[in-house]
Amino acid sequence: MIKKIFFVILLLLNFTGKVWACAACEEQQSAFLKGITHGPGPDGNLDYFIVSIAMIIVLATLYYSVKWLIKPGETNANHIKQTIFKKDGF
Repeated sequence: MIKKIFFVILLLLNFTGKVWACAACEEQQSAFLKGITHGPGPDGNLDYFIVSIAMIIVLATLYYSVKWLIKPGETNANHIKQTIFKKDGF
């Protein structure tokens, strides 16, 4: 178990320098994203707006997925999940 943990830590330390932007990409980025991402960066405010809306959708989806996974809320005796949980079989 200790060998596996050591291997994972070693792997993570190996990749830390490879996730940041290179010098050429860093020059093309805006001040907000400088050094974080590769590529030319956003062209204007519309790009930031699109990414913000996508982030809101993803975070809302994640929130409701976890919420309904932890506490589904189906209490009806006729719900299909109740047929699976019955002890007397099918």
